[in-house]
Amino acid sequence: MTEKKNDVWITGIGLVSCFGEGPETHWEKLHASNAASAPIDRETYAPYAVHPLPEIDWTAQMSRKDMRQMENWQRIGTYAAGLALDDAGMKEDEELVSTMDLVVCAGGGERDLEVDTAILKEAQTRNDRDLILNERLPQDLRPTLFLAQLSNLMAGNISIVHKVTGSSRTYMGEESAGVTAIRDAVARISHGQSSHLLVGGGYNAERVDLFLNIELGRYLARDTAAPVQERLEAGGGMIPGSAGAFLVLESAEHARARGARPYARITAVASDLGNRTEKETAARFTRMIDKLSLDRDSRPAILSGASGQDDITRWELDALRSRFGMEAAIRSYTSMIGNPIEANFPFGLALAAMALKNGHFYEPFEAAEKPVKIPPTSILVSTAGHYRGEGMAMVETAS
Repeated sequence: MTEKKNDVWITGIGLVSCFGEGPETHWEKLHASNAASAPIDRETYAPYAVHPLPEIDWTAQMSRKDMRQMENWQRIGTYAAGLALDDAGMKEDEELVSTMDLVVCAGGGERDLEVDTAILKEAQTRNDRDLILNERLPQDLRPTLFLAQLSNLMAGNISIVHKVTGSSRTYMGEESAGVTAIRDAVARISHGQSSHLLVGGGYNAERVDLFLNIELGRYLARDTAAPVQERLEAGGGMIPGSAGAFLVLESAEHARARGARPYARITAVASDLGNRTEKETAARFTRMIDKLSLDRDSRPAILSGASGQDDITRWELDALRSRFGMEAAIRSYTSMIGNPIEANFPFGLALAAMALKNGHFYEPFEAAEKPVKIPPTSILVSTAGHYRGEGMAMVETAS
């Protein structure tokens, strides 16, 4: 006997990026724009670029007292979560938020750069570097710094600030964390383990320690602000972006009972992980597409969270075109907002839901992207982590 599953509706969206905040602002600025209009900073971290946040009044969603306990990566997520609750009409409903489950994807906290710099400087003149760490770290690091670096502090702050006090879980692990958080959230509502849930994450890209971490793996694009496919022709590389993305997910039954209308529904999520060889990666993309249970003649519009990192971005785009045709309408939204790592996949789902609700897909973000002639009723969201992990989801119209 086949289990009857609940429809999973997106009923609230909270977004923060270089374009500003809120779904209305993002739709207005993104649906008819191209990468030339995307805010980008090429000077602060030169030769690397970043899509920075604009000035944000954090006190619109949290008190100054709450903010003193947070670094910016926590503020971004907590703020976006509040926007999603507002958008869903839940923010002031104590009964709803107190029974609401929470799934967060987040990285670690920010470094003490003065201590790091002092240790690196001393290490240049000594060979006993392990001993340097043992000597310096207990003396120089504040005990509270270790607590401030915990990834689940974003979930804790959301619970404190917005009173979301159902179950809570946090996933850590770059782009894969975002895929896993969405997969978990959808499964919980689909199988009746949760009736309403807040899921998403945030990323503060404007940190020199993160630029160092990413560039140690040779992942960053240098001396360019080009969009994803154009960037590939010049050798590829990632341009990070600060962003937060949270979604309110509900079972259709729960949403109808409170009179909520959906943006869209999530009908399938697939994820995979493995060796980054061309053959094995292509096979994983094929398996994920098959798990979405699409008809062979399906031609959904596609939103890709491609990092721009060569070779994985080429393999992702090749797999999508192989299955859906060379004329497939693929939009690499990271050309517009940068790569917000953990928040990448939730952001893509939010963009898909906004397009379906508005009955219009995004105009090409760059010259290599194909136009859409007929407004889509389904959108495939795809992402491939700059280092490892891939994910896909289908977002469809709902009523």
